[in-house]
Amino acid sequence: MMNNVVIAGRKIGSDQPPYIIAEMSANHNGNIETAFRIIDEAKKAGADALKIQTYTPDTITLDSDLPDFQIKGGLWDGKTLYELYEWAHTPWDWHKPLFEHSRKIGIPIFSSPFDSTAVDLLEELNAPAYKIASFESVDLQLIRYVAATGKPMIISTGMANAEEIEEAITAAREGGCKQLAILHCVSGYPAPAEDYNLRTIADMIERFGLVTGLSDHTLDNTTAIASIVMGASLIEKHFTLDRNGGGPDDSFSLEPADLAALCRDSKTAWKAIGEVDYGRKSSEHGNVKFRRSLYFVNDLKAGAILSDADIRSVRPGYGIEPKYMEELIGKKLKTDIFKNTPVCWESLES
Repeated sequence: MMNNVVIAGRKIGSDQPPYIIAEMSANHNGNIETAFRIIDEAKKAGADALKIQTYTPDTITLDSDLPDFQIKGGLWDGKTLYELYEWAHTPWDWHKPLFEHSRKIGIPIFSSPFDSTAVDLLEELNAPAYKIASFESVDLQLIRYVAATGKPMIISTGMANAEEIEEAITAAREGGCKQLAILHCVSGYPAPAEDYNLRTIADMIERFGLVTGLSDHTLDNTTAIASIVMGASLIEKHFTLDRNGGGPDDSFSLEPADLAALCRDSKTAWKAIGEVDYGRKSSEHGNVKFRRSLYFVNDLKAGAILSDADIRSVRPGYGIEPKYMEELIGKKLKTDIFKNTPVCWESLES
């Protein structure tokens, strides 16, 4: 069995309830008070952790309006990459107060770093874990740098093929990572449910032998809940206060009531998976008496020979099981019988 991952004392694995990560991303919309409120609401909803992203426009891209750097189509059409990340980034001087606030209210906070300077900042804040974003899963140098911290790592695999996932895992291991999880992901914003192919999660668990989860960019919780049945132990969803807030990621993020439902329903799904068990369940014991059984439908005298007109399979279940119906036909009664009473072996001659 694969080893659990532990983040801030919380075990994560198939034998544990799903670990729910609320991704703030750019949904603070440039207001630190909004960021504080997102942390508060994530805690209130029952999320296991709050995640942010640590970059500046200059650490993630180049300030250029050449065609390579222009966004065509989608949510951010018309912007350059630099403009997008200037709009979306979480200022570095916010990190310490955000970490302090999260610790004060009791929800772990960690981040996706996008270069080595981001890792250095997060190490100063004693981040309990790191997430490698899908777009950075091919940056093996960054993965090794993060792995060298010795902290648990989560690698998202959007756009990566099996070979690239293997390369990322190898880089993490070579860098010294002992606790590693991976996330099945579709890097569409939003992504349609039919793109997710959740059977891939079970294959990833078998193929890579790691704690595996889902980074979900669909618009509701259905895909995330279904992933639990396929073996997902972690779920990451973008989280906002208002889906109509107008920020870079608001439109495909969960609102507080949706996140609370995800936290609740994912645990219900995990409990429902259980184990292979054909035995009678505790909630069934009281209803056994309502199963079908054999009852006499006529008044009969001792010595009478039973015919199929004398017995019926009906509810409740106090009589002999219906499977013995044919065996009873032709049997002789030892005692007088009243109709509407259960058939029992003691009434019959052997």
